[in-house]
Amino acid sequence: MKIKKLILTLLVSLGIASFGSIANAACGKLVIAEQNWASAELMANVDKFILEEGYGCEVELIPGSTMPTFTSMNDKGAPDMNPEQWANAVYTPLLKAVDEGRLVQANKTPITGLGEGWWITPGTIKNHPEIANMTALEILEHPEWFPDKEDPSKGAFVGCPAGWGCQIANANLFRAYDMEAKGWKLVDPGSAAGLDGTISKAADSGDSWIGYYWSPTSMVGKYGLKAVNFGVDFAGRDNWDNCIMLPDEQCASPKKTSWTKSEVNSIITSGFVEKGGKDAVAYVEKRTYPGDIMNSMLVYMSDNQAKGSDAAIEFLKSHEDVWGSWVSSSAKAKIKSAL
Repeated sequence: MKIKKLILTLLVSLGIASFGSIANAACGKLVIAEQNWASAELMANVDKFILEEGYGCEVELIPGSTMPTFTSMNDKGAPDMNPEQWANAVYTPLLKAVDEGRLVQANKTPITGLGEGWWITPGTIKNHPEIANMTALEILEHPEWFPDKEDPSKGAFVGCPAGWGCQIANANLFRAYDMEAKGWKLVDPGSAAGLDGTISKAADSGDSWIGYYWSPTSMVGKYGLKAVNFGVDFAGRDNWDNCIMLPDEQCASPKKTSWTKSEVNSIITSGFVEKGGKDAVAYVEKRTYPGDIMNSMLVYMSDNQAKGSDAAIEFLKSHEDVWGSWVSSSAKAKIKSAL
């Protein structure tokens, strides 16, 4: 009897071990874009940790940015996921890719409290108190309030780095508002760090600053940036999608418009669905960061010069109440054990 019990115990143990291997094998190798700004870095690394430790996936992170990542996913089916795709930058081709089955909008609200557009620093308001109640239309009549360092005779408007969808949008809005003729210069900050640097330098010195930014971000929270009301209505999706978001040679007559409503998606390829399996897809569908939590994590990253991988561990340790609802009970136990 003892020998039979021993054999039975061994068989059960082997069965459990085999089942565990099969469960882990259900999720294969996934490639996720780690884009070049803080919230995207955090999300990609949290996804990597949860998918690997909770669901047995093998995850590789590769560098990315808005337009090149979308183009690669759409044309080549790789990478398998972009955790933070700003949809307005690719609105029309994204809908086409979804309709044709190449891409899936797995999560249409991965972060709450989003917004992008034109902002000014508190120092700008201190220097020119009247600007607090002015629209963009009115502010653009005063380029002398924002002298460019290289050419003080022109006003500096800080746009987006190359490769970002907002670079194209700001260039076309620059034309739509006839800013060059009004004495403005569109400044390319060169990189995400360069863009942040222009804000922090202006805020720390009390200089005036106007340019593009978005929320939630550590910069908005840390420096108290104020969003600017454009002073005009949104001119419609046709103007935005088929002109403002296209290269200038394809947008001959951009109309004045406010910034379109911000939409961010977590998009996946059909390959992610096949390789990741239903549990991995279900996780992505449930994964939504509250805006205030994301802001606090971005401030943490900024203050501690933390990489996305370090911030992911901090988030998972500090906000189990948030991510715990994204995963199954068994995955949650595995993730907690791995921390």
